[in-house]
Amino acid sequence: MKRYLSIFLFIAAFVSTSCEGDFNEINTDPNRASADVFEADLILPNVLAGYANTSAGYSGSILFQSMWTQSMASTSSGGANYYSNGDKYVGSSSTVSYIQNVWSGNYTNASRAFQMKKLADADPALSNLSNISEIMRVLLLAFTTDIYGDIPYSEALQAEDGIVRPVYDRQQDIYPAMLADLETAILGLDDSALPPTNDPLYGGDVSKWRKLGYSFMLKYAMRLIDVDPATAQEYLSKAVAGGIFASSADEAVLPMDRDFFPNSNTSALLVVDDLYEVRWSTKMIDYLTTNNDPRLAISAEVPPPGLAANFSPNLVGNSDPAVQVGLPNGFDLNGGPTDISNEPNYPGATGTGDDAAPIGAYSRPTGIYRELGAPIFMLTYGELNLILADAAARGFTTPGTAAEHYALGLTGVMESMANYGESAVIPDADIAAFVAANPLDVSSEAASLEMINTQFWASTGLMMNFVETWSNWRRTELPMLDPVVYPGNFSGGQIPLRQLYPAVEAGTNPDNLAAAISNMGGDTWTTRVWWDAN
Repeated sequence: MKRYLSIFLFIAAFVSTSCEGDFNEINTDPNRASADVFEADLILPNVLAGYANTSAGYSGSILFQSMWTQSMASTSSGGANYYSNGDKYVGSSSTVSYIQNVWSGNYTNASRAFQMKKLADADPALSNLSNISEIMRVLLLAFTTDIYGDIPYSEALQAEDGIVRPVYDRQQDIYPAMLADLETAILGLDDSALPPTNDPLYGGDVSKWRKLGYSFMLKYAMRLIDVDPATAQEYLSKAVAGGIFASSADEAVLPMDRDFFPNSNTSALLVVDDLYEVRWSTKMIDYLTTNNDPRLAISAEVPPPGLAANFSPNLVGNSDPAVQVGLPNGFDLNGGPTDISNEPNYPGATGTGDDAAPIGAYSRPTGIYRELGAPIFMLTYGELNLILADAAARGFTTPGTAAEHYALGLTGVMESMANYGESAVIPDADIAAFVAANPLDVSSEAASLEMINTQFWASTGLMMNFVETWSNWRRTELPMLDPVVYPGNFSGGQIPLRQLYPAVEAGTNPDNLAAAISNMGGDTWTTRVWWDAN
């Protein structure tokens, strides 16, 4: 990705400086760019990086969803008290801004995608880029509606046409429109036409963009299984017929650039307080340990003993699976009843005296998660097959059986870890042995669904795709999670089911916001989005 993003920044700077001599001519329409002065392809890396990083870091997922789903845990005390938002459902001084980050980030990036499409539409040769722009617009707004519920969709991004206070569409209307818009864009892709020339995801391979579109279509279709199963089956079948990911080589994994577009999860974890206080949860470590999962040694390490060592991102910890211990959710370092030292299985501090680290024995993410160029997983082949396994287990028509899709999914999620680098590669023989030793339990639909969706929970968590972990958990309520009941929590001791609307909307779009809140039945952390019918 570094090559493409560096090219983008260089050309953007060149355009900026070279335009000065023709300023009067260019400035005839100061409110909008045109294809005459700006190349549409230059916007694609920004849109992709924006989509990726809105799903990561302080945009919300590592602060909220990573711990709502109990993939991670934090004592959230001292310098990193902002993790109380996720670990304990307790507000911090920055909660209001965190609530808004996904909203503002995704609408900004959707606007970029919309402008990229307008620029591409001015040149018939750029039809593929135009349709890719539309795919990205749908992905960005889909991500947004899954987090907040009803949002502006039909009138969104129309400020140039005078719509500055767009209506909030109901999610039950957004999903059919979104699936139709996605289908139109996919059908518009043409392998014989000019490919995108500045594509950090697929290097201009239009056939892979088509697979990405259909794969996301399948994922979105499965959101509807409890509220509109007929539409779910319709678009699942369309996606399979059109051609979804056929192997891990097709999946959407965006390599980030450590200098210009670093991985936002990594940026958070390199803050020394975050490095110390963010740990894998008890539920995650216990699941990996119980199943003798080969990803445990890749993903988890116990830091070297002592507080100073725990605060150092450059020191390698002990990744022996036998010593890994997950941190329970809902504890702190405040010395009261909820202090971690009062937890019955507390392993004790590491280090001594002023260098003692109370949570030093608990497992943290390994160094693969502390690389600023670490990839961001948009959608993987393994993840897609686990979704297909879920569909097949429920009786939906899929290309194979639930057991076949589960085996492919398990193979795929193991293979995907290699995107983190050589140290994260699991040998093919080890993957095959693990898959053979862990066939899907087909004794009942309930048993199959629990196994499939618990694996989905673990796999997306290990790839730090926490919003998807959360969305799938809301859809299935699997695995079973025990809510944290901590004093002063904002959700009544329930795991949050959505994020509140940004406070700024009350000032900029008050009437439409009020209508949306009324339609949804409230603006609370536990108000369900439409497709969450559990």
